[in-house]
Amino acid sequence: MAVRVTQNMLNSNMLRNLHKSMGTMDKLQQQLSSGSKINKPSDDPVIAARGMFYRSSLMENDQYKRNVDEAQSWMDMTDTTMDEMGSIMKRVKEILVYTGDGAVSADDLKAMGAEVEELKKHMGTLANQQINGKYIFAGTDTNKPPYDATAKAGVGDFVSTNSSPINLEVSQGVLVTSNVNAQNIFNYPNNANNMFTVLNNIIGELSNGRTATQFQTAMDDQYNKLLAERASLGANVNRVELIAERLDTQEVSITGLMSKNEDADMAKVMTDLKTQESVHNAALGSGARIIQPTLLDFLR
Repeated sequence: MAVRVTQNMLNSNMLRNLHKSMGTMDKLQQQLSSGSKINKPSDDPVIAARGMFYRSSLMENDQYKRNVDEAQSWMDMTDTTMDEMGSIMKRVKEILVYTGDGAVSADDLKAMGAEVEELKKHMGTLANQQINGKYIFAGTDTNKPPYDATAKAGVGDFVSTNSSPINLEVSQGVLVTSNVNAQNIFNYPNNANNMFTVLNNIIGELSNGRTATQFQTAMDDQYNKLLAERASLGANVNRVELIAERLDTQEVSITGLMSKNEDADMAKVMTDLKTQESVHNAALGSGARIIQPTLLDFLR
């Protein structure tokens, strides 16, 4: 059976198609002005969901990079401090060698003792080195100074016993230790015979005008332990640098994927918009022919 097509049906279909054409042009115009494929999640839920995932990944990557920066700051400060500590210990070792010279007088030995005393005070200052208000050689007790100048009746000693590592997450499930175990440096081999005890014994002998060559072995052991800890720190520094490079690469990769997922192809959008304009104009022309003139058109 033939379907009767009325003028109202033609008019309604024409208007519906014109609205669809204008909607398509509006969507293309929005893409052209915003540079994005979608302007709201309902435009394409898949693209929107992927965009949320990429943004979440970027935020995580940025936090990991901040953790890496913090770890590098701690490690750089620790390495610089340990380098200065090594210079102090080398100077003390030189003084111990000089004290074995038979031509050195008692007054000279006392003067050397005074120098070692100043070196020990500076070593205590380095033991209390801080970064951003946190003590780097205090383990996780970062708010407590590990060296107390009033300990042991005022001669000073390393009083911290905290050897806990400070771990930072630099990737999913990957932790790096930003500090060193200060117990292996200042309290080696134990608190009763640690670095400051050795220095105090040296000062005591020299202040009384006596040689202190008998402490050379103990001082060598302290210096070698410092070098071992510094070498371990260097290995961690190399690892963190590699992680930092990987995070930079990941940031570029994620940003590229996000751009590919969301950014509109401007050349394609402009071509589609121009094509749609032509289609719309053609639709308007054909619509003008479909609409039949009324009596009022003749009476004008």
